[in-house]
Amino acid sequence: MRSSTPEGKPGWHAARIVNARMRSPPDDIFRKEALDAMRAPPKQGGVLRISPAWTRYGFWSLVALVVAALVYSVVGSIKEYAQGPAFVRAEGNLELTATVSGTVAAVHVEPGQRVTEGALLVEFHVVQEAAELERIDREIELQLVRVMRDLNDQAARQALTSLQAQRELARAHVDERSVRAPRAGVVSDIRIRAGQLLTQGQPILSIVAPESRFSVLALVPGQYRPLLQKGSALRLELSGFPYVYTNLTVDSIGQEVIGPTEAKRFLGPEVADALPISGPVVLVKAWLPAATFISEGQTFNYYNNVPGTAEVVVRERSVLLTLVPALRAVFGDDSG
Repeated sequence: MRSSTPEGKPGWHAARIVNARMRSPPDDIFRKEALDAMRAPPKQGGVLRISPAWTRYGFWSLVALVVAALVYSVVGSIKEYAQGPAFVRAEGNLELTATVSGTVAAVHVEPGQRVTEGALLVEFHVVQEAAELERIDREIELQLVRVMRDLNDQAARQALTSLQAQRELARAHVDERSVRAPRAGVVSDIRIRAGQLLTQGQPILSIVAPESRFSVLALVPGQYRPLLQKGSALRLELSGFPYVYTNLTVDSIGQEVIGPTEAKRFLGPEVADALPISGPVVLVKAWLPAATFISEGQTFNYYNNVPGTAEVVVRERSVLLTLVPALRAVFGDDSG
């Protein structure tokens, strides 16, 4: 008879051996160093030792940093700027405009060319005017022949006198079709070309005096007018030359705050179209110290109507009063 106990069942011993191995894995599957570290008694950590010299150095460094920050907050200052568009203006610049309407026949000068007073700059087509002058000249010749034949011919003499007056008028009309330099200078900003149709009053070109000075005209937001003062610092940055600054001094300030329309009328269409004017502004002027500036080691000339950006110092406060506005009531507002 077979036994009914578990020991009597087939395969019982094999299952027991497997279970025993699963509960107690053999030592050879772990590293000896790991087993020794697990079996070793726990150790206490060492005491953290701090160097007294480094502690004192760190403490006094922190104290010095705090004191320096407090001193700077009282002594140091922060400037507030009024920023606006600006442009370079050549003082003594003479703008020539068309006195009559017509088509440009020829432009005899180039930008940067020096001209003398009376030099021919531009010519308009004079077909009708020239034909009228030629007709009058022929009439004068005919009347002269009549006078020479009969010195007592009063009608011929009166006709000759009238024709001579007409000829002077016709010559004046022909001369109007030619633009000449009213003074010596340097040609600048030519805005016409041959074949272009011009109307009366349209800009033609500019003539700059040989020794003219350059200034900066800035359009500062109108709300800063009470804070603007003559002699304040102004910094100019020309468009196309980033981080090239010219430090100037405010020479004059407009007495009134004007709107965009009035500002554009004052500046003229050649400048107003290129400047963004969105609100009331006040005009601020400063003189440039030279006719050239330096960028990346190269020297460049200033030209009329070159645009840029101007920043004018309008207020300066200490760092402490800027960070803590409530202290202004105690110590007073040092802005100015």
